[in-house]
Amino acid sequence: MSELPEQDSPQVIPTTGRVAGVDYGTVRIGVAITDPGRILASPFENYNRRTPVKDASYFQQLAEQERVALFVVGLPVHMSGDDSEKSLEARAFGVWLNQQTDVPVIFYDERFTSSMAKQMLQDANVSKKKRKKRLDMMAAQILLTSYLENPSRAVESSEKLED
Repeated sequence: MSELPEQDSPQVIPTTGRVAGVDYGTVRIGVAITDPGRILASPFENYNRRTPVKDASYFQQLAEQERVALFVVGLPVHMSGDDSEKSLEARAFGVWLNQQTDVPVIFYDERFTSSMAKQMLQDANVSKKKRKKRLDMMAAQILLTSYLENPSRAVESSEKLED
């Protein structure tokens, strides 16, 4: 994907309400969510992608049932901070997510979240089978926790991450 879909208008980023962190993947998407006060990020679940219609339905229900005010989508950028092919896919996914749910979407650097999640699960002596099941939602939790600790590092779809 070389071009990103256009967003209709600039988003207003809410400062209150629950935030969902999204660890984007082409097969599986990890989801974490905050409490309404945005104090704590918790792993929510892994979603196995199906069809565009079923994926849209899943995220629409998630946004409605969990009262999500904001999605934070992880960007797997290169070590230099430049976009990778996967980060361009994640950006396009974020635009799609906003179009499907009408919930604002911002992006956050997710470098090292998967490796940190792997290490945390290994340190907790979680079996290899269970680690695989929990990895993506743990990565989403780490991403979301990073966002809560430093929201000023988030970017909108038209911006680039800077080191």
